[in-house]
Amino acid sequence: MAYETISFSTNNGIATLMLNRPDRMNALNSQMRAEITEALGSIGDDVRCVVMTGAGAGFCSGQDLRDAAAGADIEGTLRREYEPMLKAVTECRAPVIAAVNGVAAGAGANLALAADVVIAVESAYFTQAFTKIGLIPDAGGTWILPRLVGHARAAGMMLFAEDISARQAADWGMIWEAIPEAEFVETVQARAGHLAKGPSATYVAVRRALRESGGNDFATQLEVEARLQGEAGRSADFREGVASFIEKRPPNFTGR
Repeated sequence: MAYETISFSTNNGIATLMLNRPDRMNALNSQMRAEITEALGSIGDDVRCVVMTGAGAGFCSGQDLRDAAAGADIEGTLRREYEPMLKAVTECRAPVIAAVNGVAAGAGANLALAADVVIAVESAYFTQAFTKIGLIPDAGGTWILPRLVGHARAAGMMLFAEDISARQAADWGMIWEAIPEAEFVETVQARAGHLAKGPSATYVAVRRALRESGGNDFATQLEVEARLQGEAGRSADFREGVASFIEKRPPNFTGR
C-alpha cells in the first residue's frame, strides 16, 4: 500500500515505519494516525521487529493543531483514531522499537513511550506539553508515564510541561538508552537486528506479561506467567533454544 504521511518498508525481518511530515515536525493528523494503524496491522510473519522513527529533525511534535479535526471533537478523535493507533503499537505482532531522533512532544512522546523499547539520540527531548494549551495528557500518557517514572515525576512533567532530555529520561528509567548522534543509527540497527534474530513470539509474550502486571496482585501475576510460559514452552523456538544450548551452537529462531 502507498502511504502519504509515513513510509513503511521491510528488510531482513525488520520493518521501518517512518513518520514522514518533516515540514510539520511529523505532527499527527487524521491521515497519519490511520496510516500508522494500517501499516502496523498489516505486518506478517516475515516481520520480526518494527522500528518506528521520524523523518527530518524530530520524532513527532504531537497533534497537528492545524488539522481540521484537532479541535472539532477531541473526545471522538481520541476514541476513533488515537485508540486504534496506540493499540496497533502495543498489540503489534512483533516487538516495537521507538527510535527517537529528535523532539517527542505531547501525543508524539506518548506514541514513542507506547513502544516496547525506546532508544533516543542524546539531543532529543520529551515533553508533556498538553497543559500549555489547556488540555490534559492523552494518547495513553497518564497510564504509561507514572508506571515508568513514578507519580511525582509524571505529575511534574505534566503540570510544568518542561522538556526532559533524552539523557535524563534514560536516568529516570523512562526510556532504555540515550545514544550519541554519531552512534545512533548504528545502535538502533544493531538492536533491531538482535530482536529480528530472536524468538519474536516470546518477546511479544514478555510484553504481555509486563503490561498485565500493572493491574495484578502477585498471585494473579504468577498465573499469568504460568499461562504465557506454557505457551512459550510449546513453541518451536523453545525446542530450538534448548537444542542449540545442548549442541553449543547459536540458535536459529523462527519466531514460532
